[in-house]
Amino acid sequence: MITAIDSSVLIDVFAADPTHGRRSADLVRLCLSEGALIACEVVWAESGVTFERADDFLRAMTTLGVSFSPIEQKAVMRSLQAWRTYLRRGGKRQRVAADFLVGGHAMEQADRLLTRDRGFYRDCFSTLRVLDPSAQ
Repeated sequence: MITAIDSSVLIDVFAADPTHGRRSADLVRLCLSEGALIACEVVWAESGVTFERADDFLRAMTTLGVSFSPIEQKAVMRSLQAWRTYLRRGGKRQRVAADFLVGGHAMEQADRLLTRDRGFYRDCFSTLRVLDPSAQ
């Protein structure tokens, strides 16, 4: 089982978020016990800024067991398709490409996505299996 992880969950864990941190950490451990945990470039960039030093961030990702997984072309094409559908249904441009890239990456390169942004991903990537720490 391959689980893609979103920055919301990583930031919960890194910042020891009082509301979601514990449940997010529990789900990270569960996902690792069931297989691999991966994150794309977008997630690395979004969650890496929580650290002052790049080395500290890399060490934290290694400690958590999160592997870097570059976004493949087929995932970008899935992202583009989802974004186009979103806009045609009247979606606002306030959603940025990064959200769609994370979803496309999870759809094409993983079996599920660990994220707290459940509504967006369930709507735009309806067949994506989503694990949401805030829903537990």
